[in-house]
Amino acid sequence: MHSVAWKEDPAGFKNRVDQYLAIANKHHIQTIFVFFDDCWNPNPKPGKQPEPKVGIHNSGWVQDPGRVINTEAGYEEVHKYVADVLHRFGHDRRILLWDLYNEPGNSNKKEASLPLLTKIFAWAREANPEQPISAGLWAWDYEKLNAFQVKNSDVITYHDYEIPEWHQRVVQLLKAYGRPVICTEYMARPRNSTFENTMPMLKAENVGAINWGLVEGKTNTKYAWDTPMPNGGEPKLWFHEVFKKDGSPYKQEEVDLIKKLNGKQ
Repeated sequence: MHSVAWKEDPAGFKNRVDQYLAIANKHHIQTIFVFFDDCWNPNPKPGKQPEPKVGIHNSGWVQDPGRVINTEAGYEEVHKYVADVLHRFGHDRRILLWDLYNEPGNSNKKEASLPLLTKIFAWAREANPEQPISAGLWAWDYEKLNAFQVKNSDVITYHDYEIPEWHQRVVQLLKAYGRPVICTEYMARPRNSTFENTMPMLKAENVGAINWGLVEGKTNTKYAWDTPMPNGGEPKLWFHEVFKKDGSPYKQEEVDLIKKLNGKQ
């Protein structure tokens, strides 16, 4: 979700969220919604968004709320957004979990994001949704952020794009907290984080697993975040995504494995 869209039209925003949830629920899909995000472009604006840059991973992605908010007026504006959404949907069983803040500290913000992270957890507790709340760990050297996220999350969520052996060590450390664990980002083929080598490990560890990317499209996340291809050429190996634009699998064996591990075949 994005606070800029809510600010432009709060009622319409919530109605569109409800329409989306109806579609997802029809397909037996529960949703994890995200409020804030420190990734990529720092200046979100309403209206028609720029066209994607050819061959650039997530070229149109914008942070929320963007540049670090450090005034009470700024905090109060996004507080209204969080409170309004949680009031409307905090008891909606079509929602699995609230991911309050995606990758806090990214874009070199580091501990400057801690005040907003602290506030959104307080706002969420104040709203008291039925669904659990979390904020995923992602940078293991962000000691203060990680400590706060682990202490305050009902469900431990995290991102990991490492090889399975290193990823499994992370899983085992996080399971020591005695709470459910969900990996909310993994699977980057050129980094040897794949469905074939990582998904079986996560299933064996009883860890939920959500890969980044689904269908080749304007997000351009078949390209690696650190290897742009401005000519728009075809990567030798796709970074993310499961399906091509026409709906056919990028790798049929991946789809077969996903179905098998989920008991769908």
